[in-house]
Amino acid sequence: MHIPDGFIDAKTAVTTAALAAAGVGLALRQVRRSLPRRRVPLLGLAAAFLFAAQMVNFPVYGGTSGHLVGGVLVAALLGPSAAIVVLTTVLIVQCFLFADGGVLALGANIFNMGIVGAAGGCGIYRLVSGALPGPRGRVAAVAFAGWCSTVLASVFCAGELACSGTVAWPAAFTAMAGTHMLIGVGEGLIGALAYLAIQRVRPDLVGDACEPEQPRLWSEFARYGLLVAVGVALFVAPFACSWPDGLERVAADLGFEHKAQPLALPIPAAGYQAPGVRWAAGATALAGAAGAIVVFGLAVLLARSLVPGNERDREPTKP
Repeated sequence: MHIPDGFIDAKTAVTTAALAAAGVGLALRQVRRSLPRRRVPLLGLAAAFLFAAQMVNFPVYGGTSGHLVGGVLVAALLGPSAAIVVLTTVLIVQCFLFADGGVLALGANIFNMGIVGAAGGCGIYRLVSGALPGPRGRVAAVAFAGWCSTVLASVFCAGELACSGTVAWPAAFTAMAGTHMLIGVGEGLIGALAYLAIQRVRPDLVGDACEPEQPRLWSEFARYGLLVAVGVALFVAPFACSWPDGLERVAADLGFEHKAQPLALPIPAAGYQAPGVRWAAGATALAGAAGAIVVFGLAVLLARSLVPGNERDREPTKP
């Protein structure tokens, strides 16, 4: 659902950039106020995992693919503000290092996937998990909220395309919502499985543990998790489905794919291809591994700069 430059006009790009800036500013303020310092490595881990997971497109139907966005998953573990920060970091790196999403459309992408997807999906997660208490209820809530977040983000994307005059609203809404209702099934399933795995291995991360958190265990978990994320980028992402994603398929079907404009900036690894590597799968693997490490480092550095040093007595924000 990464909007390239050319799909939305200047007024829509400026408006969504302002909304995204306001939302990210609020998220940074909340992270500064409420995130325990011992959870800082988990922001980096979440960013690295989402970056690697978003490289792995899965087939949906009729030549269309989708990929995990992951906002609800991160919000369920760390809260909506942390999820917005994580997704913003991932989207910035994807844009400027890999030409995935436009520079002028970056605000729209952050607003759609980060703020609408993560924060809106987290609201739905809280409602459903409140109605279905217990571990199974939370897994079901992640699945349903993940599906809803994908559809919500696609509807906002359709509205931005319509406001830009790129395509008529009825066609945009029908095509985007219909396609992403199917992609959202994969989002919900993958998010629920990941949440269930974390719930089984580290129940303290989802609020099931009665014992106090141990900072060393958090850091150890984050280090191993980073290795897993890099492994996904190295060994799974090169073999992801090559079919166009939901927005690309809609653009082709509705006849506005020609409006996409290449970035007017030097991109180090455009198309997730490491420069100088002739083997396509190897180039993708190296680019993905490097990207996962970069987003991990950026997210950790950002979180450490925001979170005060003495967090011994503060409790984590519950999603």
